[in-house]
Amino acid sequence: MSEPAPAELGSTFDLGSVGRALQAEPRYQRDGQAARTLVRTPDLRVVLVVLRRGTRIAEHHANETVSIHTIAGHLRLHLPERVVELEAGQLLVLAPGLPHDVEASGDSAFILTLGAPAHIPNTSRP
Repeated sequence: MSEPAPAELGSTFDLGSVGRALQAEPRYQRDGQAARTLVRTPDLRVVLVVLRRGTRIAEHHANETVSIHTIAGHLRLHLPERVVELEAGQLLVLAPGLPHDVEASGDSAFILTLGAPAHIPNTSRP
């Protein structure tokens, strides 16, 4: 697996090629999912994720704003108040801390972009 590309060099990626390589990996063959971090900087992370039809990523949340840009297939995300269907070419943005899960309704690929971690003030009192 290659290291994330340095952003200062103006990195470009052939997402189709990277996606096919991920689908050939043992993890994808075994678990129906694989991911590769394309860019990692202090304020940004960009990850290509591939999911086989029927694969589900259990409920989780991120401490930063995230975007999910479907580039192939069809995703279903369960949010606290609704279900969002994302087809290829659609983008969803989630606020920090929003719980969600991800399910592939068909063989799918998406770009997960995570911004800088949110600084959530500690509201607990001593």
